[in-house]
Amino acid sequence: MKATEVLADGFGRIREVVHEVLDGLTDEELNARPDPAANSVAWLVWHLTRVQDDHIADAADLPQVWREQGWSDRFGLSLPVAATGYGQTAKQAGAVRVDSPEPLLGYFDAVHEQSLRFVRGLSAADLDRVVDERWDPPVTLGVRLVSVLTDDLQHAGQAAYVRGLTERRAPYAST
Repeated sequence: MKATEVLADGFGRIREVVHEVLDGLTDEELNARPDPAANSVAWLVWHLTRVQDDHIADAADLPQVWREQGWSDRFGLSLPVAATGYGQTAKQAGAVRVDSPEPLLGYFDAVHEQSLRFVRGLSAADLDRVVDERWDPPVTLGVRLVSVLTDDLQHAGQAAYVRGLTERRAPYAST
């Protein structure tokens, strides 16, 4: 199996988790936060998608799907258009709210498709290209892609956990 096939498989696994997590959630469940400083499912999926979009677009020298396809307008968030969720306060994270899973799924799927097109077009040699010299050692494309994969999978897992907390909270609220 080629390295690019492994990466494509990893991005596919993120997609599976995101779709499972969002399946059938109400707006209340999407936006519920376990406590005022915690993140909601909506924020976690929005953030992992923004990070993938931002990092892949930068590495591939492509426009971000968020802006290029009008997702920033469709979401209508009270955040700067360049926001990815990194370094946000609890109040800013709480501003990421959606009425249904559809915008999250639509945006995620559009980013996923751009990511897969990019990854599938890479050669093994491409993965050694330095994409960020601010680090020691400099970050290669391969390292950046693995970083995006691990970050996204962590946030997808967190979203699944928050979904579980939210689903179990209702029966205990009445006791």
